[in-house]
This record gives sequence, C-alpha cells and structure tokens, in this order.
Amino acid sequence: MTDDVFLDHVAERLAGLPGVRAVALGGSRAQGTQRPHSDWDFAVYYRGRGTFEPGDLRGVGWEGEVSEIGGWGGGVFNGGAWLTVDGRRADVHYRDLDVVERELAEAERGRVHWEPLMFHLAGIPTYLVVAELAVNQVLRGTLPRPGRYPDALREAAPEMWWGRASGALHYAKANNAPRGGRTEVYGAVSVAAMSAAHAVLAARGEWVTNEKRLLERAGLLGVHSLLAGASGDLADVLDRTQVLLENAVDSARGA
Repeated sequence: MTDDVFLDHVAERLAGLPGVRAVALGGSRAQGTQRPHSDWDFAVYYRGRGTFEPGDLRGVGWEGEVSEIGGWGGGVFNGGAWLTVDGRRADVHYRDLDVVERELAEAERGRVHWEPLMFHLAGIPTYLVVAELAVNQVLRGTLPRPGRYPDALREAAPEMWWGRASGALHYAKANNAPRGGRTEVYGAVSVAAMSAAHAVLAARGEWVTNEKRLLERAGLLGVHSLLAGASGDLADVLDRTQVLLENAVDSARGA
C-alpha cells in the first residue's frame, strides 16, 4: 500500500465511525517535515460527550491500544490510540469540537490555560488544539480554521510560559541546589527551557503542537551545551540558564 493509498484508507475508515464529524492529519506529515520512519498522526473530531465511542475504533480491528475518552488526562488532549496499520505506526487523537471551539474563542481573547500531559516536560497550553486547526491537514469533513495568530495570545502566552520557566529555576535554586540535588536541578532546567521555548514561539506568533524540535525552533539548543559543560556549582548552572532563557524571551518579545 503506497502512502497516498494508506492515507486515504485510514481517513475513510475513521470518518465512517459513528459520531465523527471530521478527520485531520497532524504531526510532521501534515507539515512536510517527516522522516522515512515517522509515524502518522490523525485526529478524529466529534461533537459532545457520548457522540463518539472508542469501542467503535477498537471494532475496526487495527492492532494496538485504544484509550477511553479522558484516558490521557481528561483535558483538551483527551485520549486516543496507538495503532499499527499496514505495518505503519499510527496515532489517533480524540478532539471534541465543543472543546475546540471554546479554546478557539479563548485564544482570540488571549486567555491562556496550562495542562499536564504525559511525555511533555513543560505540559501543554490549551490553545494546542487551536494550533492543530491552523497547521494540520483536513482529510474529511470541515473544521474551523483560525486566522492569523491572535495578538492577544501573543501578549498573554509568553508571560504565562515565562512565569513557569522562571518559577522552576527559582525554586530549584532555593531548594534543590543547596542540597546538591543535581537531578532535580537538571530537571528544573529542562522544564524551564521547554517553557521558555513556548514563550519565545508564542511571542513570535508561531503555533506549537508538541515539544519535538521545540528548543531548536526557539533557538535554545545552547541549553544542551550549558548542561554538558556544567561544573559542580548547581546555583551557577541555574543562574546561567536564567540569563540564557530570559534573553531569548526578551528578544522574541521585542521582535
């Protein structure tokens, strides 16, 4: 099965599930940045609780794991499936249109909310589902599409993300560094760097849908070198991280 045939096949099967209003392709394949072995990311959009049942997705018979709605934390990123279809790895994400449209309106007003999510060091902004509308490819059905990155969001999101980054560093300096907690300090640097990268890209008006390539896009790969060359002075590591990240965020805000 060629990639084009595979894409059409999966989109058609997903669109045929009860309650599904639209199907979109996401991830690197939607943005043309995929590698030969990149997985395939799909989203199924339905409206309202009880209109889509994960059991219907299980019934298709594809190999893999299918979560219940809310199985991945219960926030905007509210569940999905890890599947193998025709020898290809395919993820399916559940998206409630009622939630998506609410977050689209919130983003336009510059109202920013944060949620934890597995495998994401910094967590995610609830406007992630709006970013998906902006960059993903609609394969079946119709979806609302945001216009330009909202000015109000460019003002509010960097402040929220920088607050999280700065808070992580300050806490580590006050509580972990004095105790020699190298693991905790390095963890705080990682969380702060990812949060600052979100702040940089929000200030630029660039959508983010996951943490892959986030540091690279934000120009913050220098954090790798900082940690690789770190001395025994953990407070110094935190101070130098603070300067590196703060300069990047300030520069993006002034651009």
